[in-house]
Order: sequence, then C-alpha cells, then structure tokens
Amino acid sequence: MGAASAIEDRAGSCRILLHVVPRASRTQVVGLHDGRLKLQVAAPPVDGEANEAIVRWLARSLGVARDAVTLVSGASGKKKVVEVSGVSADGARALLGIDSTG
Repeated sequence: MGAASAIEDRAGSCRILLHVVPRASRTQVVGLHDGRLKLQVAAPPVDGEANEAIVRWLARSLGVARDAVTLVSGASGKKKVVEVSGVSADGARALLGIDSTG
C-alpha cells in the first residue's frame, strides 16, 4: 500500500488518512506510516492546537478555505482522517507532492 492510497476520492471531496507527529520543527509530509501519510506538525498536541494547525496547513496547501477541511476522526490520537471539500484525490496528491502510482 503506497502513499497514493492514503488519499481517497469521495463525492466532491477527498479523505486523507494521516499519522501525525506533533512538536516538529515545521509542518510537512515526511512519508508513509502504516498506510497513512506521515505528517509532522509544528504545534503541540495541547488544547486542540495540533488539530487546528493540521486543518490550517491542509487548507493552505490545497488552496481551499479553512472551513472546507474537516477533521472526521482522530481528534485525540495520532491517527486522523481529514476530509477536504472541493479537491479530488488526484488533485490533493499533486498539490502535496505525493506520487499517484505509489
């Protein structure tokens, strides 16, 4: 299972499966972990700061409004599912620099 499978098409949106590592030096995708995109997040996992940082970073990276990005599951864990309205899986892969064959 490659990185491309961590981003799934939905009707009018895509879902991104994440494995989040908080308190990194900067927010960035750094590979794959258990079939999910491994995302380092600069924010600490305190009072929802990391979740908000993820939503803001994805919105900016994918060129959508902040309210187009929804945390579907995993609010208190490292494994998260995020849905992004208005972006296809292929579009998200391209914008995040993910190899669509992988």
